[in-house]
Amino acid sequence: MAEPVYPLLSLSRHRIAIDGAGVTTLVAGAGCPLACRWCINARLLREAKPTPVTALELCEKVRADDLYFRATGGGVTFGGGEALLHADFLAAFRAVCPEAWRINAETSLAVPRAAVETAAGCVDAFIVDCKDMDADIYRRYTDGDGARMRENLAFLLSVVGPERVHVRVPLIPEYNTEEDQARSAEALREMGVSQIELFRYVRR
Repeated sequence: MAEPVYPLLSLSRHRIAIDGAGVTTLVAGAGCPLACRWCINARLLREAKPTPVTALELCEKVRADDLYFRATGGGVTFGGGEALLHADFLAAFRAVCPEAWRINAETSLAVPRAAVETAAGCVDAFIVDCKDMDADIYRRYTDGDGARMRENLAFLLSVVGPERVHVRVPLIPEYNTEEDQARSAEALREMGVSQIELFRYVRR
């Protein structure tokens, strides 16, 4: 079996309280199964040229911040793009990076169940962007299937527990309302989600 490689787009160092606990390095990768109308990374995903890296190569790239990770309980956050499209790579990275580093994954959960299963075994914390729990709003905004996200979220909660799952619920002008956002939050609570972040997309 070939060694998994990660399509690296960019690294963003010394992030605090944005992408998980402590000081983190955000590792952005190529690829996404959704077509969100206001994708904040659209230009990066469209124009940046990926650099394929192995798990060991990426580990060496971020090792400069080892002391920050250890001192603050931080680590590496995989984003993009869709981090779980590269679940096999995340497992390979977990196997070679220092045990003290936390691995976080930003995900829409719009991926096959097998990817979620793999990630559940190697990711310390999941940051889930659920868009909206209403199937029609989700479809109009992403061109995707909200049922897959909801089913994967239920599975993830069952195998890793709510303490490792942080769900973001955006207010998306032109697509949902504050009432829709509140309904999504309530639906998430009923599923067992305990960490819910409500925020607003801002058009520039």
